[in-house]
Amino acid sequence: MIKIVAPVLPFFLPLLGGFPGAIASLPVPLLDGFSSSVPGWVIVQGNEGQDGRGTPDAAHDAAHQLLERGRRLIDASQRQEAIAPIQAALALYQENGDRQGEADALLLLGEIYTTLSDYEAAIAVLQPRLAIARQANDLADQSYVLGFLTQVYRLMGDVSAAIDAYQSAIDVAQARSLPEVEAFLRSDIAELLAEDGQTELAIAFYKTAINLREQVRQELRSLPPGFQEPYLRSVAYAYRNLADLLLQEDRVLEAQHVLDLLKVQELDDYLHDVRGRDRTTDALEFLESELRLLDLYANAVARGIEMARLREIPLGDRTSVQQQRLAELVAIEQEVVVSFDDFLDRADVVAATQQLSRTARRQSIDLEQLTALQDNLQALPNTVLLYPLVLDDRIELVLVTPYSPPIRRTVDVQRQELNQAIINYRQMLTRPIGRRIDLKAAQQLYDWLIRPIEDDIEVAQGQTILFAPDGVLRYIPMAALHDGEQWLVEMFQSTTITAASLTDFDAPPRQDLRVLAAAFSDGDRSYDVQVGTRQLSFVGLPYAGLEVDLIAAEIPQTTQVMDLNFSRDTIVPQMDDHTVVHLATHAEFVSGTPEDSFILFGNGDRITLRDMATWTLRNVDLVVLSACQTALGELGNGEEILGFGYQVQRTGARAAIASLWSVNDGGTQALMTAFYDRLKNDTPTKAEALQKAQLALLRGELSQSNSGVEQLPQQLPQPLDAYTHPYYWAPFILIGNSR
Repeated sequence: MIKIVAPVLPFFLPLLGGFPGAIASLPVPLLDGFSSSVPGWVIVQGNEGQDGRGTPDAAHDAAHQLLERGRRLIDASQRQEAIAPIQAALALYQENGDRQGEADALLLLGEIYTTLSDYEAAIAVLQPRLAIARQANDLADQSYVLGFLTQVYRLMGDVSAAIDAYQSAIDVAQARSLPEVEAFLRSDIAELLAEDGQTELAIAFYKTAINLREQVRQELRSLPPGFQEPYLRSVAYAYRNLADLLLQEDRVLEAQHVLDLLKVQELDDYLHDVRGRDRTTDALEFLESELRLLDLYANAVARGIEMARLREIPLGDRTSVQQQRLAELVAIEQEVVVSFDDFLDRADVVAATQQLSRTARRQSIDLEQLTALQDNLQALPNTVLLYPLVLDDRIELVLVTPYSPPIRRTVDVQRQELNQAIINYRQMLTRPIGRRIDLKAAQQLYDWLIRPIEDDIEVAQGQTILFAPDGVLRYIPMAALHDGEQWLVEMFQSTTITAASLTDFDAPPRQDLRVLAAAFSDGDRSYDVQVGTRQLSFVGLPYAGLEVDLIAAEIPQTTQVMDLNFSRDTIVPQMDDHTVVHLATHAEFVSGTPEDSFILFGNGDRITLRDMATWTLRNVDLVVLSACQTALGELGNGEEILGFGYQVQRTGARAAIASLWSVNDGGTQALMTAFYDRLKNDTPTKAEALQKAQLALLRGELSQSNSGVEQLPQQLPQPLDAYTHPYYWAPFILIGNSR
């Protein structure tokens, strides 16, 4: 027997009911005629030579031999030649009433015709194949054929028929209680609707898909590990597509909510135990017109499918009840979805769509959300919130200010161009020795991310930017963007947040500074750490000890812990007795799993990103990791940075300061000394203290005495002046509450 396995196997696997052995041997090269933009189908073979009844006879043997000949021709890429023997086999199977053989032959012909781009012929054999599955009431078998049909319809550009087939597949998913599969299918329908210009309906379908996904987030972890990643990628794709469509329709508030959900989704995919709160855990809300449109669609589809299935039953085989029901449906045929185009043309649907468009543009939904968000911003004087969304061909900037509706700006830039600019930017920032400061990349990123909203920020009198970065933007320090005349840090304070709904804007800072400062500074001691397939070696940081000494000199209520005394058992129990926890040691944030990201203690102990979830830091205002770094190679989506920020907030701490790369030669110590000096004295917020410390290095305002630098790095000819390079002051980002 031959089965066709869905092209998006991770999503259809539950419908298919398994097949571990078949899945292990999936790559069968039968796809060269398929469009590269549409996932291909794979044929999995099994049970050849059986007719499903166990009673072979001469006719069956002849049909089987013809079918096998067709298979061999397919394997030899002679598909056109394979048609005749398979058609002959099909005729024999039909003549002898062998439904299983007929089903196998029809599927083979469907594959051949599709590969040869003869889509009409493919549909002609797949429709009776679907009827066989339905007559047998075999839901798994129906899913095979329906999945095949959706792809053929998409290849031939028949959006209406493809959506009808997807809807039938949704019926199967619902019958088998598989909401995660239904979510995928509804997302696929939404994508088709968007391509067809049916934006309002596409948005409604994306909302239903995402709400289903939010409901079954935990169940998805039961998928085999190899299937989780592609599934989760597709889920993120749905969030991004929905946000994209909402922004195109100027439904900015709803888009901001979706972006928040996307960030929580990414955190949960990385950490696997994220719990949103407040708005983040709410389902996406529907406009009344959206609900009306979805209700019209659901009712019409149900009637249309019922009528189509009744008509599949031969007239002489229908019961009187079936015939009566069919007559009722025919009588109201103007309300039945014979095809999706018929549905779109209906007067009530057109009216609902027009009403939806008008209502959405008035942004009548979710004013409570806007009020709450603006109240949070009003608690932070002169603060604006920036949500960028990175798409394949552009960046969408969403700016929320305390007293006006959200603002949307579109920046045309290809994703590949953005990624290359970020790589160039990071290279400039992290290679200061013997190099001039090349501002091209810093200016380019400023032009994309800030210049389009400069006037809006000025009108809002913004002095602090809360930055909720998306994807690769998490790898850049906003402070080191450049407008051609000055750095962003000279114009604005900046704070990174994981998501607005996960950030406690209102929590005031602790008034008393009690610092727990620990350092791994023994240069004669090293530890080897296995990270994935890599073996990393970490040596004590020479300036870390001086850094901690200077903090203690600056802040009298400082507890110092050094080297071998700096252990998990020593440090963790003391953390919540202090308002600031400062760890001057190696920390590595890498894309992958939370176990790959860690903080190294002075005795060789390690705390992983996942371990941090066990900390209780309700009295801690700030956690500082002064020597951590993110991978400088291939860009991921920054989930390790997002994850660190979330885990710190999850412990109860208000905020964290972390570095995007490690500065080991005195620069970190100089900046941290300046930071605590500003924090201790009359600086009202953490964001302002960090800004002032960065400006002190940038402008060369550190003196030999107040910098604490006793032995200047030999590789820098004028060390204090060298601190003006963004390599020294830019890597430090404040994550969380900026107060």
